[in-house]
Amino acid sequence: MGISLLSISHQNAPLAVRELFAFPEHVQEDLMKQMLERGFAAECVIISTCNRTEVYTFSEREESNFTDMQNLLLEFAEASDAEHIGDYIRLYSGTKAVRHLFHVAAGLDSMVMGEDQILGQVKRAHEQARRAKTCEVYLNTLFRYAVTAAKKVKTETDLSRTTVSTATMAVKAAEKTLGSLHGKKVMLIGASGKIGSVVLKNLQCIEGAKVYITSRNMRQAWEDRHHKVTYQVMEYESRYDLMDEMDVIISATSSPHYTLTYDNLAKCMKTSKQRVLVDLAVPIDIEARVEWLPGIKRYDIDDFQELAKANNEKKQHEALAADQILEEIRLDFERWMVFQQALPEIGRMKAWMLEEAEKKGFEKAIDKMFYRIRDHSSPDSLKAFFETMKEK
Repeated sequence: MGISLLSISHQNAPLAVRELFAFPEHVQEDLMKQMLERGFAAECVIISTCNRTEVYTFSEREESNFTDMQNLLLEFAEASDAEHIGDYIRLYSGTKAVRHLFHVAAGLDSMVMGEDQILGQVKRAHEQARRAKTCEVYLNTLFRYAVTAAKKVKTETDLSRTTVSTATMAVKAAEKTLGSLHGKKVMLIGASGKIGSVVLKNLQCIEGAKVYITSRNMRQAWEDRHHKVTYQVMEYESRYDLMDEMDVIISATSSPHYTLTYDNLAKCMKTSKQRVLVDLAVPIDIEARVEWLPGIKRYDIDDFQELAKANNEKKQHEALAADQILEEIRLDFERWMVFQQALPEIGRMKAWMLEEAEKKGFEKAIDKMFYRIRDHSSPDSLKAFFETMKEK
């Protein structure tokens, strides 16, 4: 009986593997429901981002049914080499699973330590499970505690004070390659998406950059024009028409298909110059073969590991402070969970004590309760019990 987790993340799996598990929302909901319908779990929440797919479950079983849950996950991923792919799935249960979620929500497990986007993604995952009715008292409470802990880390430490994310690093990578984006033409594909909107905000800060945005959700893209930024909005279907003019192309969509292909790009690239293509999507948006075209430097999400390393090293001190906060709230959650699961026994104990009190008086009932605790406890647990009764 307890919390379990199956995790595929940037910590242990390359991009090619993570792509297999980058399920769209309707598939995530189906997977959560299948976990319940097949009896593998009583509750389920899935967190899916560009760097991780994690399946959190609660089960009434004494032991986690990891084999069946993993096989179902691989079935949804349609993994042709299931045994090899299974090597990248990390399994956690109990305290390890709870601690991992707290670290994820607070940004301690992110590629860029302390990044802000993950907390919103955790909230959305929880809300999605609530809508799908796959999340009840235990995972509802777990995710509320995790969000509370992450917010406390954000307000009481400097972990997230300097905002850095894969979105900001995408812009930095382009600047580093080209020297400056002043006067450069930048195309952003997927500007109305979760990551694309953050990239757009970063581009607003670059003086002299000429920004062109496109999105399949054009209504949202036009609404984004209310921001104080100069950019042009174009139809997604017309994106190749301006490719030859661009110095930087950043793609950040949730599309299962390429937004840029080698063949189409080769046809429209006529001008010889250095260009940067940044792919922030999982599955990837930009076909890897575009690197073969002259003058093109392509980055994908895994290329930011080195850029993130310097940021993470600077934040080690804040990470220690954050970890202390998370541990305190994790203990609060686990105390709640023990108490919640003991409610039936507490009810039986109360009924027994009331019966004993009616027979022999309240004082005798209290004495008998303590003797009962003594006779059914180990010396260590009995000592711990009486430690909690001391006045603080």
